[in-house]
Amino acid sequence: MTIFIWLVIFAIVIFFAFIATRLASQSKEEGLQDTGLAILEFGRAFPAEAIRQLQRTENGQAVFVRLHDNKAGFMKNLRNHFACHLIQPGRVRVRDAANPKAITIDFLDAPHHNGTFVFSTPMDAAEVSLWLLGNYVATDDLEPPATAAANQP
Repeated sequence: MTIFIWLVIFAIVIFFAFIATRLASQSKEEGLQDTGLAILEFGRAFPAEAIRQLQRTENGQAVFVRLHDNKAGFMKNLRNHFACHLIQPGRVRVRDAANPKAITIDFLDAPHHNGTFVFSTPMDAAEVSLWLLGNYVATDDLEPPATAAANQP
């Protein structure tokens, strides 16, 4: 009888230890704080794209990627995995936010990623908005008008 009581007590202790570790792991906030992980995950999603620079948000839940050919990319932590996508020219809208360290972005191809993203400094937010602005302008539009007129027959 005493062995049975000790087994029940031991099982209850193990049960509570298991529950406590599960609750602790769920509340642990994992993000893209490690830029090496962001490089690996984005490289796995888009192996042909060369990464030039990364800029993560203040909470580490999202990373904006500047690619070598002046394209831009985006990564977001979705708890169990990372969502990575390339931002196509003209398929994003950037607005200012009330916080000078934040910008509000509307992704036309992925509206579930829309939101206000807060960066460490206002300069980081401005830099990302310039990346997206550079991505917004098509390559044909970058040619000066005088040169374009001279090439016409």
